[in-house]
Amino acid sequence: MDGMLIIISGPAGSGKGTVVKRLDPTKGYALSISVTTRAPRAGEEDGRDYFFRTEEEFIRMRQNNELLEHIMYVNHYYGTPRYYVEEMISLGKVVILEIEVLGALQVKEKFPDAVLIFLMPPTLSELTRRLQGRNTEDAVTIEARLKKAVSEVALIPRYQYMVINDEVANAVEKIDAIVAAELLRPGRNTELIENYKNH
Repeated sequence: MDGMLIIISGPAGSGKGTVVKRLDPTKGYALSISVTTRAPRAGEEDGRDYFFRTEEEFIRMRQNNELLEHIMYVNHYYGTPRYYVEEMISLGKVVILEIEVLGALQVKEKFPDAVLIFLMPPTLSELTRRLQGRNTEDAVTIEARLKKAVSEVALIPRYQYMVINDEVANAVEKIDAIVAAELLRPGRNTELIENYKNH
């Protein structure tokens, strides 16, 4: 049985990274690996942390429709390689792509079978508390992140699922349940259905 692509988005402070790290690889999860034009940092490996490519290679990939989405961030390109996602899905993996909202909607256009999950904290005041608790950003940055969160929330109706991240274990359990249900859709089990029809 083929796997599928799950996209997890949510505002800064929603706990996306923490939740994604807690998804159990023994349940068939595989994290999507991005292509980037930035240089590897100490300890990073090509094909494990990122696919490191030159700017020329990246532009060629973009022109050949080999990227599901791409952005430029701090003078470097980042993108999601179609071939890696498709290869993992063909191996029966549930590919997890943690990405911001506009990138997620780009991917959905090119990959209509993708399942979009929006991760939210219980309230915006909880989001504020989490951002302040990180002690990594000043008040102006936190305010900008909260404004962005409000604009992202307006796009939730374009997602299939919304998961409230009150406790990480609960959020992981809900994502597991969504994946289990999605894998049971007849459209994802055409081979099995054909086998039934041919007996």
